[in-house]
Amino acid sequence: MKRVDLTQTSILRGLTVLATPMLVGAVLQNLQSLIDLFWVGRLGAAAVASVAISGTVLMVLFPLLMGIGTGTVALVARATGARNLDEANRAAGQSVMLAFALGLLFGTAGGPVARAVLNLLGAAPDVAAMGASYLRVSLLGSFTAFVLFIGNSALQGAGDAVTPMWIMAVANVLNIVMDPLFIYGLGPFPALGVPGAALATVLAQAAAAVISVCYLFSGRTAIHVRWKHLRPDPLLSWRIMRIGVPGSGQMVARSLMAVVLMRIVASCGTSAVAAYGVGLRLHMVILMPAFALGGAAATMVGQNLGAGKPDRSRRAAWAATGIDAAFMAFAAAVLAVFAPFFIRVFNADPEVVQTGSHYLRVVSPFYVFTALGVVLGRALNGAGDAVSPMIITVVCLWGLQVPLVLLFAKLYQPPTAGIWWAMSAAMTLQGLLTTFWFETGRWKHKRV
Repeated sequence: MKRVDLTQTSILRGLTVLATPMLVGAVLQNLQSLIDLFWVGRLGAAAVASVAISGTVLMVLFPLLMGIGTGTVALVARATGARNLDEANRAAGQSVMLAFALGLLFGTAGGPVARAVLNLLGAAPDVAAMGASYLRVSLLGSFTAFVLFIGNSALQGAGDAVTPMWIMAVANVLNIVMDPLFIYGLGPFPALGVPGAALATVLAQAAAAVISVCYLFSGRTAIHVRWKHLRPDPLLSWRIMRIGVPGSGQMVARSLMAVVLMRIVASCGTSAVAAYGVGLRLHMVILMPAFALGGAAATMVGQNLGAGKPDRSRRAAWAATGIDAAFMAFAAAVLAVFAPFFIRVFNADPEVVQTGSHYLRVVSPFYVFTALGVVLGRALNGAGDAVSPMIITVVCLWGLQVPLVLLFAKLYQPPTAGIWWAMSAAMTLQGLLTTFWFETGRWKHKRV
């Protein structure tokens, strides 16, 4: 495929070239959790709840990964826009090594405490038992997800979003094939139940990670990593982490908030956990365009800042935001009308359907503000400004959402209704604050 100069082509074309394959790749990536949920759903509500609550815990492990990804995209995009390809290659190589090392560290440390963490979250005994087995396998193999994500981030920062899309397609096909094999024990495969879903995902991610790294070494894209680029470079690693740590802080705040919310929802019963877990995964699907357009905006902003075109960077970010806001409005309407149908696809328990439908109908309309927070926030990240989005996230989630959740859960009946409205208020404030900060334009002068 012919490479497009993102500093010269039309903004709409640049966003399309980047966002379309990013969207497909992001949908494929998040379909992995839905694939697990779909097959596990046949094992009952407790099995669904175990995967849902375990997925929330896994989110806590990925902030540093997301931070490295933010630093990777910022450095690779800025170097590519400035035509400094050796710098881009070095940044990609260091990022992959950081991802591998940190993935091993998290996986080794997290496995032994899996059951204890689920107990702290208030999971019922049967849910905690199944969830711990799922979580241990996922944690031990988490380095595969780290390397896969960072390898793809390096390619995207250089303007190649097509290759990561195909890599994720391979991962999904493998996951779809292996999930029923390891969960139900088809043919010569053992019936592992819930942990079988985790094993299938880890193996699929491992295969995709190998492909991603091999492509970085192949020289068939703007990035061409060589063995010398894998040697430890403390200064370059620090530059990646200087951007990545605030990005990680943002994700830590968000991930810990997800755990707190899951703990509060768990106090409402297993059906509430299952409903929230299904609804949250459906929302992750409609968030995929925001992540794709945000990723496209980050690359466009980074490369155009590197080329000395800050005004073009701003126009690209707002174009991406407008497109996603329109999509969010449409998706919210669809989810509101067909909410019971979407919940029943994963679990037909009447209480789960009722609670999950209410969640979708209350929260979905406010995802228009999430478009502002996500896309403009990613654009700030692409400019190397990860501190401001982190501060905004902490203020909105912990300064507003926590007090409102605790208050509204007592004032509303059922309590889950109050939780849903508190989440919506926090989304609104985050979107508005991110918009205000972006419009100050201070990110245009950020050095990476």
